[in-house]
Amino acid sequence: KKEMKKIGILVLLITCFKISMGELWLPGTAHAENFRLYETLNLSETISFPAFRQALAGYTKYITNENNSLLVLIDFTKPSTEKRFCVIDLKQEKVLFSSYVSHGRASGENYAVSFSNQPGSHKSSLGFFLTGNTYIGKNGYSLLLDGLEQGINDKARERSIVIHGADYADPAVLKKQNRLGRSLGCPALPPAISSQIIDTIKNGSLLYIYGKNKV
Repeated sequence: KKEMKKIGILVLLITCFKISMGELWLPGTAHAENFRLYETLNLSETISFPAFRQALAGYTKYITNENNSLLVLIDFTKPSTEKRFCVIDLKQEKVLFSSYVSHGRASGENYAVSFSNQPGSHKSSLGFFLTGNTYIGKNGYSLLLDGLEQGINDKARERSIVIHGADYADPAVLKKQNRLGRSLGCPALPPAISSQIIDTIKNGSLLYIYGKNKV
């Protein structure tokens, strides 16, 4: 009876853990496959499972080209002091990049908690985007983004929300302050890797920015 009780407690703990990751893991379902891939990619320290699950759902909805196996994720439920940006090759089941990323100055301090689609808000936007062409602008080598969700991020072009490198997004900044510097709404990357990431994901990759808007 004691052994059965121990097994019961263990099953309960595992079930509670699966629920805390977003929903109950049911073998034989699409969710089980999503969780398997999540564990294979070892994403727990970078991207939460709910963010990953929603990103996969969007990938199925928005990407029809089988040759485009890249999925870009930002998890703004994590602080700027942690890596919360990654590029995944779904076909190879491999994380190509894992990085720090800055959020908009009006979205919050170390955590991004408020988001907007409005020009001049200086806030980050949530949701699904497609990457576009590259250009050289005031922030150097940059990548255009097209918001796919009306009223949530579809003003990305109008707001000049792009991916670019920035000194304030370099992790060296963390030694001087308890957070990264912040942008005017762009997901800014460390300069040392920004160009390489941009060249990898440009021209039609899906980007998903996950967060919880508390305002």
